[in-house]
Amino acid sequence: QVQLVESGGGLVQPGGSLRLSCVVSGFNLDYHAIGWFRQAPGKGREGISCINFSDGSTHVVDSVKGRFTISRDNARNTVYLQMNSLEPEDTARYYCAADGSGSSCPYILMPSHGMDYWGKGTLVTVSS
Repeated sequence: QVQLVESGGGLVQPGGSLRLSCVVSGFNLDYHAIGWFRQAPGKGREGISCINFSDGSTHVVDSVKGRFTISRDNARNTVYLQMNSLEPEDTARYYCAADGSGSSCPYILMPSHGMDYWGKGTLVTVSS
């Protein structure tokens, strides 16, 4: 059974930092990609970053570039999203998702692409 479990969300002041974790079990990530997505209240889901486990290549969308960094720990089957200089506009529920079809990052961030496995998300609130 494939499970993705996110953690690390919370309340942070503008300019603060958080590190989200996504632990994946029941799924061999070696040749697959993981993406981080977010959904703000009243808005659609947005793909923000992804990583290919095969070679560690990554992609970050322009809206968070320079502030968010994705990384992986192969031994722990874990993907991290380091979020710095957080802004109120970053408030959202953040989800990690795994692609099981062999599609790669950054293609998996496209709205037309369906991810195969999703976590339940972790809430990030940026507010003073």
